[in-house]
Amino acid sequence: MKLNLVIATLALALPAAMFAQDSVAVSTSGYPNTYSSGSANVSPFTQDSKRFNDWAISAGAGVPLLQSADLTSIKNGDGKNVFGYSAYFSVDKAITHAFGLNLQYDRGETRQGWFNTKTDNATGTGYQDLGARTQYDAISLLGDVNFSNLLRRVDNKSPYRWALHGYAGIGTLAYRAYLEDASGQRLMTEVKPFKFNSLFGQAGAGLKYKINRRVDLEGRVMYVVTTDDQFDGGGAQYSAINKRNDGVSDNFFNATLGLSLKLGKHQSHLMWHDPLQEIYYKLDVLAEKNQDVEVCKSGDADNDGVCDDWDRQLDTPAGARVDGAGVALDVDLDGVIDLYDKCVTVPGPVENNGCPTNVNSTITDNTRTMEGIEFDLNSDRILPSNTPILNNAVSYINSSAGSYNVVGGTDTRGTDAYNQTLSERRANTVKNYLIQNGVESGKLDAIGKGEKDLKYPECNPATKCPEWKNRANRRVYFEAK
Repeated sequence: MKLNLVIATLALALPAAMFAQDSVAVSTSGYPNTYSSGSANVSPFTQDSKRFNDWAISAGAGVPLLQSADLTSIKNGDGKNVFGYSAYFSVDKAITHAFGLNLQYDRGETRQGWFNTKTDNATGTGYQDLGARTQYDAISLLGDVNFSNLLRRVDNKSPYRWALHGYAGIGTLAYRAYLEDASGQRLMTEVKPFKFNSLFGQAGAGLKYKINRRVDLEGRVMYVVTTDDQFDGGGAQYSAINKRNDGVSDNFFNATLGLSLKLGKHQSHLMWHDPLQEIYYKLDVLAEKNQDVEVCKSGDADNDGVCDDWDRQLDTPAGARVDGAGVALDVDLDGVIDLYDKCVTVPGPVENNGCPTNVNSTITDNTRTMEGIEFDLNSDRILPSNTPILNNAVSYINSSAGSYNVVGGTDTRGTDAYNQTLSERRANTVKNYLIQNGVESGKLDAIGKGEKDLKYPECNPATKCPEWKNRANRRVYFEAK
């Protein structure tokens, strides 16, 4: 029986130990499946890409104390306490930082009754003058819950060396129970392993201390449920001894002290890894890197808010509004930037400060707040951001004695015929908006110029322009008649 248990244990433990030495090599496999990951910047999780050790072997020894039985180890009969011995060996696999599985082999001997069968002899003939011992072997699969990682406070940023673990599992139990009285010692019950009636369960807790990155010390207390009323050596289930107690299972505590050896080439083991600590560390690293970030290495010589690295106009006058490339804005394209243009949205000569010379049009500084508007690609819909500009235009045109052309334009994408139609739609959309908001229809004419009147003429079908220039070409502006 013992030989069979050893063979079974080695057969289960050796494959696990062979795979315990995980590699630190970087994965060189092909392009990952991004349909599930959502990112191309990932690599498949393989044995070679692990960051933590997740295998360990553990061994320890202790004292089993039969507690729930007809013959017990503590204060049985006249109050004597008798102690046996136990030992265990396990192969441990961490699944996550808070849960793992242990394949464990236990061997030991419980001692129970009125005297220690190894050192004492029966002194009388009474039916209570009994001593017993049970030699057992067990193989079980245990779940391991790391409560210290599972219940760790979010604001606890300190590393830790103590960890509370909980264990529970089932397995197969084989034993030989002996009973001794005045007539001598005899074998009462023998149970073979891997039988239906040899199943047992055990559960308990252990407190681990990390000695170093390789070795842990653990004290553990387990409660073993044998599911068998003959484990204590009392004989058949309904024998005279076993009738003393109504229990149907002889159970015992097993207190052990052992060591765990963590296997692998990485610096840390998964069961000692705290994901929160890694997050805090990365945040600290990022905070330090942020101090080294240098914005605008070449400076901003004209203080227009656009770094010289990508500023296309390095001598913008102070106070001028600029586009994303640092170029001073000239909404009406009359050659006078908006900073100096007295009529921002109405073209005029430079000598008249960008205002038209038509005497029928009274141009005041109010015109400076009347800007042109831009449109989305292939759209004549007025954007919500443009309504303040158009409402300002309503106020100015109503206060002016002149009349105006509402001029629509497009970028160079699309055919000439399509762009001409789109520019007319845009001009009419703006004209209708102004009329609906109180402008006399006789003061306005809608004109579409398609792609013939570009704010940035360098944008043509043969030239690839940045989107901000194409957007500036898709506009409607006002010009005095």
